[in-house]
Amino acid sequence: MSDLIRHSHYCFTPLASYIADTLEAMMLACIGGKTSPVTMAMYKQFGDAFCHEPRTKSTTLAQLDIVCSHADLHNLEAFFHEAQKFCLNGIEKPFWSDWPLAKPSHFFTPESLHHIHKQFYDHDAQWIIIAVGESELDFQFSVLQPTTGYRHFHGGISKLKQVTGRCHHDIQRSIIALSADAMPPGIMTSVHALMHFHYLVQSPCIDDDNLACISAALDEFHANKHVIITAGVCRGKGNTTIDNWYIPKLKLMQNIVPSIRSSGIISQWSADATEHAHITEVKNPARSTNNNNYNPQICCYLDRADKCNRFDLAISLLDGKLSVEDLEVVQEEHKGDDIDKDTDVEIIAVEIPSRAQRPDQPRPITDYFTIAKTLQHKKAGSIPIPLRSFVVGRTALHLTYDPSIRNIGVDEVAIMFNLPDLRPALTDFLHCEETSEHRLHAISGPRRAGPEAELPFDKLQVWFKIRLQETEFHDAHTICPAQTLNCAPPSGPWTSGCYDTVIIQTNAGQSWPTCGLSGHSVAQLRLLIQPIGKSGTPWSWEDQFIAYLQ
Repeated sequence: MSDLIRHSHYCFTPLASYIADTLEAMMLACIGGKTSPVTMAMYKQFGDAFCHEPRTKSTTLAQLDIVCSHADLHNLEAFFHEAQKFCLNGIEKPFWSDWPLAKPSHFFTPESLHHIHKQFYDHDAQWIIIAVGESELDFQFSVLQPTTGYRHFHGGISKLKQVTGRCHHDIQRSIIALSADAMPPGIMTSVHALMHFHYLVQSPCIDDDNLACISAALDEFHANKHVIITAGVCRGKGNTTIDNWYIPKLKLMQNIVPSIRSSGIISQWSADATEHAHITEVKNPARSTNNNNYNPQICCYLDRADKCNRFDLAISLLDGKLSVEDLEVVQEEHKGDDIDKDTDVEIIAVEIPSRAQRPDQPRPITDYFTIAKTLQHKKAGSIPIPLRSFVVGRTALHLTYDPSIRNIGVDEVAIMFNLPDLRPALTDFLHCEETSEHRLHAISGPRRAGPEAELPFDKLQVWFKIRLQETEFHDAHTICPAQTLNCAPPSGPWTSGCYDTVIIQTNAGQSWPTCGLSGHSVAQLRLLIQPIGKSGTPWSWEDQFIAYLQ
């Protein structure tokens, strides 16, 4: 390869990462099944609270040279017997043997699916299930209020089959809180430390202080892990009690901090794409077969799907070419027009939502921040008022154009949503809006207004849900997928209504998420309304929404 001054160099592609599960990593590292692929630790040392010597290329190749000098390659039984003395699996020449700078301790980087989430379900979750009891923990999960976008475990988690990474995520969100009071304190401390470790290592931005916290969390687990063995909650096949820590993934946790220092954060190494390919390339095609002679039918399915994709690609390229030509004609016609350039994003049509694609998200993310900013530039009268998409700080909110209830009386809403103090609360709120100098003011305690208080409106529009979108905690420029918050009245199975819990700001000087819960409160979203002013009565709130939180 030529450099900038035309000197030729002999270049090699570095082996930065090889994403593999534990069994694949051990096979490729040329070591036996009871040895760490990234360190020199044996299975009896997997529970040690310190990181062992890394497994380097020179060490493995030197061991292979000794094996080759003591046994004939063509005598497989003798060669394998000699290799076992060094805990090797009998492979004579690994693929990375002549790859410059390739070291198993470096390129076998940890990834979240196997080293974090699967480890949690195979071990942490099983300890909790045994410590709390299957029936009790299943009951705790079954009575959780379902949240839109997350799986609800109606039958609990103890009997789950074919658990996916998505299930691992959803279980981890609540299992610590659900089992906190039902476990011995020592087990709770150990499992909580591991959960904290799992959370910290998945951060998209890690510095030396974060690495210290990660190491401290793992040290806390090792300092308390003896309680798990003592309580007998560590079980194996046949529900037999285990009194050791021969867990390969537990030892691999010791390699996460060194890997982050040498190769960066672990979120950049993901096995999600290859694991998902098993569904798209095997399971889905298999459903189109006659359940006989799978292989040729799956290959035929994939071949035809590839031809269809190529045809669609050719058509889309042709359509794109025509669209570009049409756009150039329009730009030429408007050349010289006075166009406002003071904008961070392209002005998009209101009817076409802006979308962003992230590698860790299978579907495009609707960008409500851009939509809200775009709506601000629209001419008055060209869009409905009040705007259904708007931004408050680092949070974007979006309501559907049509409300769930178009026109209903205040007292009817109070009965429907079981809010007997709705009219007095609205009266007190409007009074504070008129008299208070602060942007935020709490409406709590006894109501000053009476149940027959006069309001400048009699009718309301009501929404049963709202979309809320935030930015990443570590990077304000990265947009998270939007979440749906429900505030629906009692109906069907929801005999008491469906009201989601939110975090609200109560102090204007404290902002989320930099200040944490300081200056904030946890509340239940009970009602989303837009008042409809009385005809002929001056009304300054015709372009705003009101939320009732309890």
